[in-house]
Formats: sequence, C-alpha cells, structure tokens
Amino acid sequence: MRHFGHLTPEVRQRLFHREPCEFDTDSPARLLAAALGATLYSPATRPRLADDIVKQTGRGVVSMVLCLEDSIGDEDVAAGEENLVRQFADLAGRPGLERPLLFIRVRTPEQIPDLVARLGPHTRLLSGFVFPKFTEERGIPFLEALAAAESASGRRLFGMPVLETPELMYRESRVESLEGIARAVDKYRHRVLALRLGVTDFCSSYGLRRAPDMTAYDVQIVASVIADVVNMLGRADGTGFTVTGPVWEYFRVPERMFKPLLRNSPFLEGQAVELRERLIEHAMDGLLREISLDHANGLLGKTCIHPSHVPAVHALSVVSHEEYSDAADILRPERGGGGVLRSQYTNKMNEVKPHRAWAERTMLRAEVFGVANEDVSFVDLLAAGIPAEPTSRSRDA
Repeated sequence: MRHFGHLTPEVRQRLFHREPCEFDTDSPARLLAAALGATLYSPATRPRLADDIVKQTGRGVVSMVLCLEDSIGDEDVAAGEENLVRQFADLAGRPGLERPLLFIRVRTPEQIPDLVARLGPHTRLLSGFVFPKFTEERGIPFLEALAAAESASGRRLFGMPVLETPELMYRESRVESLEGIARAVDKYRHRVLALRLGVTDFCSSYGLRRAPDMTAYDVQIVASVIADVVNMLGRADGTGFTVTGPVWEYFRVPERMFKPLLRNSPFLEGQAVELRERLIEHAMDGLLREISLDHANGLLGKTCIHPSHVPAVHALSVVSHEEYSDAADILRPERGGGGVLRSQYTNKMNEVKPHRAWAERTMLRAEVFGVANEDVSFVDLLAAGIPAEPTSRSRDA
C-alpha cells in the first residue's frame, strides 16, 4: 500500500516531486508509525464491515481501528467480537485486494488472546490492538497479553496505547502518571507502534467540549496535557514514540459546496483558485488548523471518526518542496560539522545542528507521504484526494 495510491500514476506524477513509498504490514515499525496517517475508527458491529474496509481503502485510507470499546454499547461486545471474526474471514476470502493496517480496540487484556485464537489463520490480516485508558497499572496486562498472542500466532502484532485517563489531566498526578506510562512502554518498546491521545476523555473530566471553530490547542487545560505528553514521550533523541493527533469530532463538512470547483482542475489559476481556497477554509477551517497545530506540536497522524477527514490529514502531511529542500541541505554529509546556511528559497536560516532532528523527521514524513512538486499546494493535494461523488447510476446500484 502507499499514500495517495488510489490516484492514477499520471495524477501522482503531476502532484509529486517525490512520490510516497510503498509499505506493507511487515515494513519496519518506524516507517509504519509515521505512515499511519488518518486512522479511521469504525464500530466493530457494522454488518458490512469488510465492504467498508475495502471501500475506504479505495478512497485512500491506510489504517483503521475496529472498535469494541466506547463506540459500541456494553451489551454489544459479544456480538461485535463475533462480527469481527466473520468479517476477517470475509476479507481473507478476497485475494488480491489491498487492505489497510487493521487494529482492534479492545476493552480488556483477555480479549486479545481470545480474538487471536478465534481469528486463527486470519490473524495475518491484523496489525495489532489499541489499548484504552492506558496507565502503567492497566497497561502492563495489555502488553503482556499482546506478547503472548504474538507468540501463539507467530505473527508480529503491535500495540497502540490510548492516553486518556483523568490522572493525566489532573496536575497533581500528571507527572507520576506519565513516568509510569514511560516505564511501561519503554519495557515493551518494540511492541508499541504509536501513542494515541484521547482528548474527548480529557475534556469529559471537566465537562468541556470544543466547538467546531476551535482546536484542542484552544482548550488550555487540554493543550497543557498534549505538551507534557510530547515533552516526556515524544522526544527526538531516540527515546520517544510517535504521538498521534486527537480526534476531530465534527463531520458535517459540506463537501458538495466546493466539490464541483475542486473537480475542475487542481491547477486552476487566478480567481478560481482563490474562491476554491475560501470555500475549503470555510468548510474545514477548524480541522485544518488543528492538523497544522498537531504538526507544530510534534504530533503525526490523527484519529478520525469520519472519512471526510482523511484527505485533509493526508494532504497536510505531504512535505512541501521547500521543506524537502531545507531538510536535504541540512542532512548533506558535508554539513556534518555544523554551521549555518541560507535556504535555497532564500527566505530563512538553516542551522545544521539544531535543525538536524527536524530534518530527519521531515525526511521520514517525505518517505511515507511524498514531496509535493514546487508549484503544488495543499489545495491541489486535497482536491486530488477527495473522492469523486458517485453518479446517480452508481448511487442507485
């Protein structure tokens, strides 16, 4: 699979100076963690889940979480488990189809070996599990269960802890809680693919909910938690983990308002481009600002609960030609001794030693999301990534 792989080769060639790389479930963990992108959550009880997975893969989704936790009722857990077993068997019976990285969000550690045993040979379609409300005390049993399931199945399985407990919100317990989480994930480092932020649960501790024109970073008490999580668990010195961005709750994005303009051409000029950008900004302003702030604060990837969010997350994850140029200059072997140089775009200073970690992260992002051509903007990438509306004929089918 690859990001933007659902586009034709001709469109990708037009958009990218360097196209996104191909990867699969057996790729190195560091690459997969960066490549998660917009991780689309879906309730495990959906009756046509296999069809949904195939459909979303064709629309550009490369990672999905099939949820047995908060997205379904307590009374539906057993039915959700049974449905997962059926749907994985359905997927396994469709050879040749590309599938995203698939994770199951469980409620208890005991579900992990049980589901792996019930999936049997179809475990090969599974990339791992998501652990809710992760703390050191709660998390160790999940990680131990993951290790046992991996051993029993002979299949590499990753864990993605969700950091969302009140102990992380409360100032008096935050540092102790983060230190415990750090001990747990460091002990099982090779099994932890990424850390996910549960901002909705953070807000619930104080009865808060951000409006659609606000980002998680506008809610100061939440922003302080994100900062501390990145501070202790997202460092670029080799001890940190990939930390993904929080969920965006709003999905009534009026795509049909601007889709006709977007479909005309991703390379229009003049007033059409300006109007198209205004329409996108009006419809998706909060989401776009939050994704940009995710990146600025050291987060990569995002939890998504609606397919309309996926193109925006992926378009903003593509490395611009200017970023790539700066990173390549900084990482040239002859720059190993340090120094300062003017960027090729002649608009900034690049300090080799202080900017090296940024450059390395940028190159990893460039590998998985690609590098845009010099004249290609975020709007062009978003326009190309939004799936075409079905015709009336296909809607009736």
